[in-house]
Amino acid sequence: MSASVITETLAWQGGISLPYSSLVREVTEFVRDTESELLFNHSSRVYCFGALMGARKGMVFDPELLYVGAMFHDLGLTRAHSSMQNRFEVDGANAAVEFLHQRGIGEQAAHEVWTAIALHTTPEIPRYMSPVVALTSAGVEMDVLGVDYADYSIESRSGVVKAFPRSPSFKEDIIEAFYEGIKRKPQITFGNVTADVMADKESAFRPRNFCDVVRMSSWAC
Repeated sequence: MSASVITETLAWQGGISLPYSSLVREVTEFVRDTESELLFNHSSRVYCFGALMGARKGMVFDPELLYVGAMFHDLGLTRAHSSMQNRFEVDGANAAVEFLHQRGIGEQAAHEVWTAIALHTTPEIPRYMSPVVALTSAGVEMDVLGVDYADYSIESRSGVVKAFPRSPSFKEDIIEAFYEGIKRKPQITFGNVTADVMADKESAFRPRNFCDVVRMSSWAC
């Protein structure tokens, strides 16, 4: 798959475009060479659904930055870009910032992408932030959870999936991809949705509980 395929897909959807720039080409090549086909296609759909929502709502956004956020949002699930101490979202966000800085992208733009990736599994909050942050999260929620599914036409949904296919068992496959990316560092699941993935895959897993943390703090009362 190439960035030109995404551009053609979006143009077919009604005039949405993605600049076929050197940055877009490099992002596409890097992520395609780093992630599995499952994650690459998922990330491509995230961009498409986010851009389509932005156009539908008349939002003004930088398509290149949205593309970087969408394509890097799951990079932290890959072993090459996974640390032992960070949530996978933060690992992916850090990788994106490093990638952008190496190509001369300014701090403000890089920080916006970092925020979009770091918050993409945090419900509700992204929608009140910048369009790039909000639309990255919206694209993820549409592709994984089916949020606002009915707001996308049958033609737009089928067009995106035709260009970037969902595996026949995508629902279970994406859960497995989450698990493979986090299972060696279950401590990072505290306070985020990946605790549910660990509990689903490992019956003995007991997530940290916020109330327990409060009660076990160093304070006397």
